[in-house]
Amino acid sequence: MASKQPSKFSGFTYNVSGWKYSRATRYALFLLLGILIYFSLAPDLLPKRYDIKENTLSAKEITAPKQIKDTKATLKAQEQAAENVPKKYQIIPIRAENLVTSLLDRIDRLNQDDTISQSDKTSIYREEIPQRANDFILSFVASSRSSGTYSDNLLNEMQSKIKEQVYSIPEETFIKIPRLTSQDIIEMKPVARDIVSRLMNDQIADADAARAKVAEQVSISSLSQRTAREVVQELARLAITANKFYDEDATKEAEVQARENTPPVYIEQGEVLVKKGEPITPELYQLLDENGLLRSNVDYWPQLGLLILAAFFSIGLLMFIRLSGPSGSSGFKYNNSQLLMLVLVFLITIISLRLTAFLQSDMRPFIGFLAPVAIGALLVALLLDMMLAYFCSILFALLASVILNVQQNTIFDFNYGFFTLVVSYVALFATHRAGQRTTLLKGGIMVCLFGSLTVFMTNLLGNGAWQQIHTLYAIGFAFAGGLVTVVLVIGLMPFFESTFGILSALKLVELSNPNHPLLRKLLTETPGTYHHSVMVGNLSEAAAEAIGADGLLCRVGSYYHDIGKTKRPFYFIENQNNMENPHDSIDPKLSKSIIIAHARDGVEMLKEYKLPKPIRDIAEQHHGTTFLHYFYHKALRLAEEKGVEPDFTEDDFRYPGPKAQSKESAVIGIADSVEAAVRSLRSPTVNQVETMIEKIIKSRLDDHQFDECDLTLKELDIVARTLKETVMGIFHSRIEYPEEAKKPKKEEGAVE
Repeated sequence: MASKQPSKFSGFTYNVSGWKYSRATRYALFLLLGILIYFSLAPDLLPKRYDIKENTLSAKEITAPKQIKDTKATLKAQEQAAENVPKKYQIIPIRAENLVTSLLDRIDRLNQDDTISQSDKTSIYREEIPQRANDFILSFVASSRSSGTYSDNLLNEMQSKIKEQVYSIPEETFIKIPRLTSQDIIEMKPVARDIVSRLMNDQIADADAARAKVAEQVSISSLSQRTAREVVQELARLAITANKFYDEDATKEAEVQARENTPPVYIEQGEVLVKKGEPITPELYQLLDENGLLRSNVDYWPQLGLLILAAFFSIGLLMFIRLSGPSGSSGFKYNNSQLLMLVLVFLITIISLRLTAFLQSDMRPFIGFLAPVAIGALLVALLLDMMLAYFCSILFALLASVILNVQQNTIFDFNYGFFTLVVSYVALFATHRAGQRTTLLKGGIMVCLFGSLTVFMTNLLGNGAWQQIHTLYAIGFAFAGGLVTVVLVIGLMPFFESTFGILSALKLVELSNPNHPLLRKLLTETPGTYHHSVMVGNLSEAAAEAIGADGLLCRVGSYYHDIGKTKRPFYFIENQNNMENPHDSIDPKLSKSIIIAHARDGVEMLKEYKLPKPIRDIAEQHHGTTFLHYFYHKALRLAEEKGVEPDFTEDDFRYPGPKAQSKESAVIGIADSVEAAVRSLRSPTVNQVETMIEKIIKSRLDDHQFDECDLTLKELDIVARTLKETVMGIFHSRIEYPEEAKKPKKEEGAVE
């Protein structure tokens, strides 16, 4: 952090500065993450736009970014459908038999009038019969129009059609009509009505075709008189008209329905709209313009939506880390170096998804399952934190469901999103206690199996939407994707470990191997120090885990914290078996220099063997700037015996530091002193152990050894309680419990 932050107890502050703890840098990294997500999703969620002018040659090939409607082709298909609609006709029942009846009644009345001559009657029939037939039609049209039974266009079409097909009675028929008697007409009426009614029941578009059937009907009728038969035949032909007429309005309505029911013509995603070098015609230009593919007509709403989506990702991750972080003024769990690493993990995941999406197509969507979608979750878990990995798995699933989506009508593809979530969680469950790199291989096999099973399951739930061969391909690619995931994770781990100077759990377990050259050197040359380091590892691991620090780092750091003692092993009391203490015969200033040097020597040896910086920091910081009381007082005593003034101060007998910069270094320093102090007690009791631990912690606290790390008083109390329990467990057989304890002997100091 950029400024000093006070602790919960007086006099205990720490000062952390630099870009790693800068708040501005932290938010800049989250902004960078949002920008990365924005541009990674832009190709899928934002349409491409081209700088094109009408009546020019296209400089590049333009393909449809999604399924788009082809307006021109759709209009053409609609017109074709309208042209194929058959003409609509309407049947109008005219009841022409009533016309025949009225005509015969008129003939009967006129023929009975003896005051009118035969020739006059012929003239009257010649004019009146056609007129009565025309008036009958006009009356029917007028009544239908007023009632609104039929449309005006249909009635006009009817009137026109009947007029075109009007029948003209031959002249000789008009001469024969006056000869008919009332008895003849009585016989003629039912025959005429029956013939007209029967023929008009058919659909008649051409009246002449129906009239041609009248002669046959008359010939089989009951009429026997020739004149009556001829008159009935001609009057029936006059009365018969067309009753099936073209309905223009119904036809137009059917054409409209045909146009509306014609499905739109679409240009599928990836289909070429404009070939390279093809002229941009007005029609093509309009097509590109209508679908927002021209740079001059930018729609900012999709960009705003994508911006909000990217902000959700970045802010959501920020809030999760803040809520899962420690309490305090910063409330943040990771430094900026770790956040930068998180951004790189997102970048690697997105690149892997993009490379896989590049190989996809509408015909080969199953290639998307080859993507190593669990790589991000595994790297976050191994390098940062398991809970953060679970949260990031959800974000990676959303990214995969967009980037690997080949569907047109959805933003997110459930198949890829669910697949990513399943394999990521399976990978985390399989490797949450990864202690060796072979564990990653086992996790990769689990990812392969569960990934394949997930693909098979989603295909079954989708009612076999894909072809069977596609399902087999998808299962195969999902299996291969698991193998690709574990190979990439194993390959990338050393990069992150070396670049960011971090220690993953896998690396720590490797460093804890007793066959490591430095640990073998420690064991063979300084067995006492080796045993001491192992004991410190046990104590510090338990204490660190109790306060939420890295217990594995404490254990491994403890193994190496005193490696510098291998340069002068016999100057340290744990290695002095059956021999005189060399410090008894040398100047205390020299003894001080030898003792203090082991921290510096250890750092140099660790650098030589390229051990990570956190391990070196522990070796350098575990003593902080503590005071070597024994040699200081010995030097004072020698000065008094010689009768000279001391030419040194207390600061000359302190370790050079630095003080502990992390909880782990501080805990190891406490555990180191506690283990040495317990070892110096011949018959320790529970009360002695408890008092001794409290004394050591209070001494370091009063000496300001915790000023530069973020240990709190509450955590120090937890450390003391945990160390007490662990010490009693380790040294159970040596420690006397209160009811068995004797009067404690005088404690002996230990040279460290």
